[in-house]
Amino acid sequence: MKPSQRIKAERESKAREKQADKAARRGRGVGLQGRRPQERPSFPKLLIVCEGEKTEPEYFQAFPVRGVEVTVEGLGDNTLSLVTRAIEMHEDGDYDETWVVFDRDSFPPERFRASIDKATAAGLRVAYTNEAFEAWYLMHFHYCDSALSRETYSGRLTDALGRPYRKRDPGMYWAVLSRQPDAIRHANNLLDHHGPGHDPEAANPSTTVHLLVQRLNELR
Repeated sequence: MKPSQRIKAERESKAREKQADKAARRGRGVGLQGRRPQERPSFPKLLIVCEGEKTEPEYFQAFPVRGVEVTVEGLGDNTLSLVTRAIEMHEDGDYDETWVVFDRDSFPPERFRASIDKATAAGLRVAYTNEAFEAWYLMHFHYCDSALSRETYSGRLTDALGRPYRKRDPGMYWAVLSRQPDAIRHANNLLDHHGPGHDPEAANPSTTVHLLVQRLNELR
């Protein structure tokens, strides 16, 4: 074989080996397309268990989050039984972080306190409102440290929004979003007003919903 023919043969052999290697790489994996199997990314898991079935879940579901699996459940349950179910869901679902959301409403004082204590002891985080969740909405519009009755919330929110307030309004997140920094500041000021070690049951109005709001904002 002449030198020129030998060089040509070697080049053709290398070209065939290169093509075979490409074909082998394309063939690795599963399925008819010959694609490599893609592993599902593992995201932190966060659970939010709400007392209400619509109002609170729809509000928290509107938060845009990335890089974390957020599950929001509205159980229609209250205080101690809600916390018990939240603990079970937290353990069964292997969640990294669980929040329980409930109101003071008209439940016996000892039951409200016991619910907070039980959730905290189990490692859950509590987003409570005294008296009702609508107090959190009101904080978007003004600061108030005088006791409010939940019967007055709808009228106050109607005046603040400039339209009738509907309890199960799926657009409330967007309706008050621009005022969210004010609400967080007002909620923090209320906690300062009631003082360290205060009794959440007696602190009307007050809330820790802003802590959950800040947490969800961190996950954007």
